[in-house]
This record gives sequence, structure tokens and C-alpha cells, in this order.
Amino acid sequence: MAITHLELFAGIGGFRQALDLLCNDFNLQSENIGYSEIDANAINTYKANFDTSKEVEIGDIVSFVHDKSNIEDLPDFNFLSGGFPCQSFSMMGKQNGFEDVRGNVFFQILEIIKTKKPKFILLENVKNIITHNKGKTFETILNSIEDAGYNNIYYDVFNTHDFSLAQNRNRVYIFATTENLNPDFKFSSKEIANIFHNIKLQTSLVQHTHTYDILEKNVDEKYYLSEVIKPTILADGSKKFQSKSTIDQLVARPLTATMAKMHRACQDNYFSDDFLYSDNKKEYSKLIFSKDELAKKNIRRLTPKEAFLLQGFSNTFYDNAKKVGTSDSQLYKQAGNAVSVNTVYAILYYILIERNIFGE
Repeated sequence: MAITHLELFAGIGGFRQALDLLCNDFNLQSENIGYSEIDANAINTYKANFDTSKEVEIGDIVSFVHDKSNIEDLPDFNFLSGGFPCQSFSMMGKQNGFEDVRGNVFFQILEIIKTKKPKFILLENVKNIITHNKGKTFETILNSIEDAGYNNIYYDVFNTHDFSLAQNRNRVYIFATTENLNPDFKFSSKEIANIFHNIKLQTSLVQHTHTYDILEKNVDEKYYLSEVIKPTILADGSKKFQSKSTIDQLVARPLTATMAKMHRACQDNYFSDDFLYSDNKKEYSKLIFSKDELAKKNIRRLTPKEAFLLQGFSNTFYDNAKKVGTSDSQLYKQAGNAVSVNTVYAILYYILIERNIFGE
């Protein structure tokens, strides 16, 4: 059976990239029937990497769902994915609670699910959504999915670093299906990571263990910190925010959508030339320097290309985005907003091949 995919809140297409690579690696058939995204720059990157000429371009999902005939006219599909935003859930618990968030984009996903009933869905969000509003937000999400006809719902927190990418990035993934699964089915990040490591050499994924595996030694001067900004970047914080700022991390901190603004070194990723040109980077990373000593070093930020690689996107994928004129600022934002390709690949491998959901 071919996998027919609708990618919601697509960004630059992390779910789709993972599915395409998996299908190519293991001889599966897949087709993308459409996608939703409202960021024009992300759409440009998406179209630079995928052929969308025969697909439904949903655009603004709220406007699209407002007319139910739009949903009904969608081609049938058996897999829905989405890394949906959660900002508007902050209204949960205020005024009328659940009724106040009917306009939340999560409920737009539900409208599509209720009408089209795909066989399985895979959603991604920040891990803090599990505890938001004392757990009520997440309970609402799970109950709403169940009410839409999905009796088998699973979730767990996955760290990108467990899937051969040098970035600590914890995200919750929710898997739900209309299928009756074997009683022994588990959706465990630990188990899925173990299975992934047994097959990763068979894949065409971007893979790396440490940041220095993907860091370039010769980059444009514009990525280096000026003498003026160094003290701010290297500072441990302020009266309201205290955290130890370190650079030359062997495993990157989570990429953020706002990293173009250059936060402190306790929030973003910075590297010194001394580290990059060191013969033993693991030992160098253990050395402790004073702020004054660090300030004398040549220090740079991640390049947009390196940010893409840390999320599992290939050089070619990045080059295609650059060719359509995407600015560095937008590339940083796109990388920070994306799902990690390898993590999604591992989950899909487990669902589609290891557990053979379509065959059960």
C-alpha cells in the first residue's frame, strides 16, 4: 500500500523529507497530496526541494478549514503529520477555558482528521506542552484526538541527539492510529532509538556525533563576533536571568527560531577558532577559560548551513534554499522551527517497517 501524506504546518518539510528518504532507502511507495504553511520564505524553501506542482497548497489552515468543502475536496490520504504551534494554548484555563481556544490551530487539525480519517497521524511539539496548565492542555489534546476516532494514542519525548545528530533537542511526538494494534505495541523513544541504531548505516541520512563533524573551518567573516558584542554573548546573564555561558559544545544546544538575533552563549551555539583547529577537540572542550581569556579568542556563531545539518537536512537541501535567495536570517529561522529529520525517520521506520502498521 502506498503512503499518502498530508503535511500540516510544514515549515520547510521535515516530516516529508524523512518520509521520502525512508521510502527511497527501503523501497516503499509514498505520495504527498498537499501541505499547509503560511510563511512565504519557508514555502520558497519547501518548493525549492519538493515538486508541489500537483499538490493542494492549503496555505492558511484556519481560512481553509472554515469552508468544510475544502476539507471534503482533499484527495484521500492515510498519513497526516504536523509540528503544530502551541502559543495560543496559553489562554487555556482563563475565562472560559476550552471554549476560548476553539480558534487554536490544533482544532483545525482536528477538523481535517474528523472528516478525512487518515489511518495514522504523527504530531510534534515542545516537551513543555505536556505539563502546560498543570497538564490540562495536553489532556485536552489527547482527549480531542480520541474523540475524533483514534482509540490508540501514544506519546513520548524524543531527543534529537539519540538519532545521530549532534544537537540536544527534546520534543514530544504524538502517534495515533485508527488501527487495532498488537497488545505489545510500544511507542518508546528508548526502544525506537535502539532500533534506529541497528539500521542507521543502511540509511541515506545526514549523521554526525559531535558538532565538529559538521563545522567548517573557513567561513565568511560576517559569522564572527565583533569585539563590541563579545561581552554580551559571553556574559552569564543578568539580574533576572542567570545561566552559565559556555562555548565549543561537543553537542549543540537546541536551535531556536530566533537564533539570528544572537542570544547569549548559554542559549545559542558559538565556537572558537582554537577549538575548530585543535588536534583533540574532545580534550579542548574540557578546558576552562576565564571570560577575559575567551574574549581574546576568535569566536563565531553557527552558519545557516551548519544549522540545517544539525537538523538532519543535507547540503543539497540547504543549497536549494540558498539558490532561491533565502536570507541568512530566514534560514536560521527555518532551521530553528524545523523538526529533526532523523528523529522523524526513526519513528516512521519503527511504525511502517519494524511494526508494519500498514500490514497489521
